[in-house]
Amino acid sequence: MSAEAAYVRIFATWKLPKNIQFSRNVTIPSVKTELITHLIVTGPERDGGVGVSIMIRNTGNLKVLRSALVGGTAAIALLAALPSYAEGVESATRLEEVRVDQGEAGGDTTGIDPVKGIVARSTRSGTKSTTELKEVPQSVTVVGREQIDDQSPQKIDEALRYVAGVSTSTYGTDADTDWFFIRGFQAEQTGVFLDGLSLFQTGFGTFLVDPFFLERIEVIKGPSSVLYGSGNPGGFVNMISKRPTDEPLRYVETGINNFGNGYLGLDFSDKLGSSDVMGYRVTGKLSGGGWETDHAKDFRGTIAPSLTWSPDDSTSLTILSSYQNIDLTHTSTGFLPYVGTVVDSPNFGRIPRDFFYGDEDFDAYERQQAMIGYEFEHTFDNNWTVRQNVRYANVSLKEDALYANGGSFADPTKLARYRFAHDTDVGLLTVDNQLEGEFATGGLEHRLLVGLDYRHYDIDQVQATGGFVPGDLDIDPHDPVYGNVDLPDLFDPYADNEFKRDQIGIYAQDQIKFGGGWVATLNGRYDFVSTKIDDRTAAGLGSTDTDNSKFTWRTALAYEFDNGLTPYVSYSTSFNPATSVDPLNGLPDPDAGKQWEAGVKYQPDFMDALITAAYFDITRENVVKSEFVGGMSRYYAIGEVEARGFEASVQANVTEGLKAIAGFTYIDMEVVKDLRPELVGNTPVQVPDLSASFWLDYAFQNDALSGLSVAAGVRHVGKSWANDANTLRVPSATLVDAAIRYEKDNWSVALNASNLFDKRYIASCQSEASCGYGAGRTFILKASTSF
Repeated sequence: MSAEAAYVRIFATWKLPKNIQFSRNVTIPSVKTELITHLIVTGPERDGGVGVSIMIRNTGNLKVLRSALVGGTAAIALLAALPSYAEGVESATRLEEVRVDQGEAGGDTTGIDPVKGIVARSTRSGTKSTTELKEVPQSVTVVGREQIDDQSPQKIDEALRYVAGVSTSTYGTDADTDWFFIRGFQAEQTGVFLDGLSLFQTGFGTFLVDPFFLERIEVIKGPSSVLYGSGNPGGFVNMISKRPTDEPLRYVETGINNFGNGYLGLDFSDKLGSSDVMGYRVTGKLSGGGWETDHAKDFRGTIAPSLTWSPDDSTSLTILSSYQNIDLTHTSTGFLPYVGTVVDSPNFGRIPRDFFYGDEDFDAYERQQAMIGYEFEHTFDNNWTVRQNVRYANVSLKEDALYANGGSFADPTKLARYRFAHDTDVGLLTVDNQLEGEFATGGLEHRLLVGLDYRHYDIDQVQATGGFVPGDLDIDPHDPVYGNVDLPDLFDPYADNEFKRDQIGIYAQDQIKFGGGWVATLNGRYDFVSTKIDDRTAAGLGSTDTDNSKFTWRTALAYEFDNGLTPYVSYSTSFNPATSVDPLNGLPDPDAGKQWEAGVKYQPDFMDALITAAYFDITRENVVKSEFVGGMSRYYAIGEVEARGFEASVQANVTEGLKAIAGFTYIDMEVVKDLRPELVGNTPVQVPDLSASFWLDYAFQNDALSGLSVAAGVRHVGKSWANDANTLRVPSATLVDAAIRYEKDNWSVALNASNLFDKRYIASCQSEASCGYGAGRTFILKASTSF
C-alpha cells in the first residue's frame, strides 16, 4: 500500500477543562505533524465534548499517535496546533475509523504533574527528562499525592512503607531523621534528592522535608551516578515539590494523633493579580505536641512559597523556596540494647517501648532549615530545550541530650546513659544545566540529553560526649526518675572540623528508538571531586586535600510490545567518595558499585495499572571498614558486598473507586571482603531477607454510601541480623494498617491507623547495643476542606 495514498481517519471526543490554553508548538515524539493533512471539528458538542476528525498519512507511527490521542492534554494541544486543509483530501484512500472516548483532559504528562489515582505514567527522575515509566530501564516507584493523602504519613520514611525494595524507619521512631535502605544499602545520606537536585548529608547535617509539601515521591532503584554523580548503589529518593497550579487552589487540613500531636496545614495557589503568565503557591504547616515516647514533644513550622512565570508556551521559570524551624524534646525508640528489646534482660526484662531515656530538663534540639532555588526551561523553535535548575540549601542544628548506653555496670537492673552534643552548620549549592533535543539518523530516533552539573557542600561540625562514669547517669527503664541528675561535662570534641566537597559532572544520555518497539538507553558521565578537610582536633590531621575522578556508565535495552509488556535488561555503575578520614592516610578511595538488572514492566490495556518485576545483582567495592588500633580509629577501603534479589510491584486503579498497591522483595546479601576474614560470607546487619506489603482502598459507589471509603494494608518485615557475626537475630513482624474516610462536597474527614493491632517489634539493630522499636499503634484523625 502506497504511503502517498494511505490515510487513517481517527475520531475522538474530549471533555475540555475550563480555560484551557492551546499550545501551537506542541509535538509528540515519533509523530511528524506535517504529515497530518486534514482537521475537522465536527459541529455541536456531544456528551459535553468536542468531536474531532483527523486525516493522517500512514507512516508506521499510527500506534504512537493513537496512544498520544488517548493521553488527553497533549492530544488536545496537538489538535489545536494542526493545520486545516479543507480541499483535495476527500479523494484519498481511507483505511479505517477508530473511535476513542476520552475523559477530562489532564494527567501525568511531564513527570512532575499530579498522579491520577495511584498510577503514575511518567517520571523525570530516571532519565532527567520526561519519560514514560515503562521506558526507564530500571525499577522506579512513584508515590503520588493521592496515595500520600490516603495513607497519611507524617515523615518521608513512613511514606515509603509500601514501596518494594525499600526498608524504612530502620532506627525505630525518630522525629528528626528519615531512615531507609534501598535494595539493602543505607540511602538516607547519599540517596536523597529534592526536585532532581541533591540533598547530600553526612554526620548530623540532615535535611528534613514534610510529605505535606510534596506532589510526589519517586524511588529510583539501583546505581544512578551516570546522571546524578556520587551516590550509593542501592538507589535514591527524589521528592517533587508542590508547584503553582493552573486553577485556583484553597486547601486547609488539620489533624491530631493519639499522642496529642496536632497540626494545621494550608495550601493556596492562584494566578498573581490579573496576570495570565504568573502564578503563585504558598504551602505552610504548623504542628506540635507529644509523641509515642514519654515526655517527648515538639513544635515545628514550615512555609514554602513558590512562583511560576510562563510568558509563552516555550518558556517557564519556577522559583521554589522554604523555611523550617523545629524545636523538640527527643522522641526516639532507637539506640537501645538487643538484650532488653529483642529478648528479655535477666535483670530488667523488656524495656518499655515508650521509655524516654533522656531528661527533658536539659534535652535540646533546635533546627533552622532554609532553601531557595529556581527551575528555568526554554524550548527553541527547532524543539531543542535548555534547562537550568539551581538551589541553595542551608541547615543549622544544635543538639544536647542524654542517650542510652546499654546495661549499667554499676547496677545491672538499670541502663547506663551518656551525654551527646553537636553543633552543625551545612550549606549546599547545586546547579544542573541541561540541553535536550530530538533527531533521527536513518531508522533511529534519538532523544539526546547532555548536561553539566556542579555541587558544593560545606559542613562545619563539632561533636562531643561526656558522662561515662559508671552509675552517674543510670536510669531504671521501668521506674525512671528525671530531673535529679547533674549535667556532666563534655570531653574535648572527638570531631571538630570543616568538610568541603566540590563535584563537577559532565554527562550525556541517548534514548534511541528503532525497529518498531526497541528502546536503547546509553549513558556516560565523568565526575571530578575535590575534598578539603580542616581538622581542628588536637590529634587531627590538620588540613587535607583529596582529588578524585570517576567515569560511570549505563547501557540498557528494552522492547515495547503492543500488549503493554516491556521487558528490559540494563547494566549500570556508581561511585561514592568517602567521608571518614583515616588519621594517617586521609580519605580512603571512593567506593564503586555495579549492577545487572533484568525486568519487565506491564501496562495492561484493560486496567489502569503498572506492574513491574525485576531481578538485580549489585556489587559494592571499596566499602570503608574501620578498626580501633593504637588509640585511634583507622579506616580502610577494603570491604566488598554483594546483593542479589528479586522485587515485584503493583499499583492499580482497578475499577472506579478501587485502588490496589502490592510489593514483594527478596534480598540475599553477602560480605565478600572485610578486614575481619571471619565475617566473609555473612549478611550485613539491618537488611531484612524478605518483605512484602499489600494495600487495598475502596470508595463505595452506591448512593447510600456515597463519599465513604475504607482501606486496609498489611506489611511484612522479614528477619534480619543484629550483629556482624550473624549470631543475633531480629525476628520478622507482620503489621496491619487501616483507614476510613468520608467526603462530601468540598469537605473530607479521615481516620488512619498504622500498626492497628499494636504489634511490638524491632525495626532493626545496627549492633548489639543499638536496636530500635518499630512504631506502635498510631491513630491520626484529620479533616480538610477546599474552597
